[in-house]
Amino acid sequence: MTIKVNGKTIPAFQGETVLSALIAAGYKTLRKSAVGGEPRGALCGMGVCYECLVTVNGIPNVRACMEEVEENMEITLDDDCNTKG
Repeated sequence: MTIKVNGKTIPAFQGETVLSALIAAGYKTLRKSAVGGEPRGALCGMGVCYECLVTVNGIPNVRACMEEVEENMEITLDDDCNTKG
């Protein structure tokens, strides 16, 4: 299956989380801190820390580590997190 990240199509597998698909595609930074603008990515990977918040199908503040991928799902990362790494 495929999902879209900021308009770019990436592969995903049924049953995996959004975070897993993003990591597999090379994404490390998912958002910027609201306070200081520091890059943020997954820390715990199990829904405790809230560092992996993304927008999924227009719904903001979704924990990427807790959300399973769906065909044609649209993920939005912060504007300056468009690049991998």
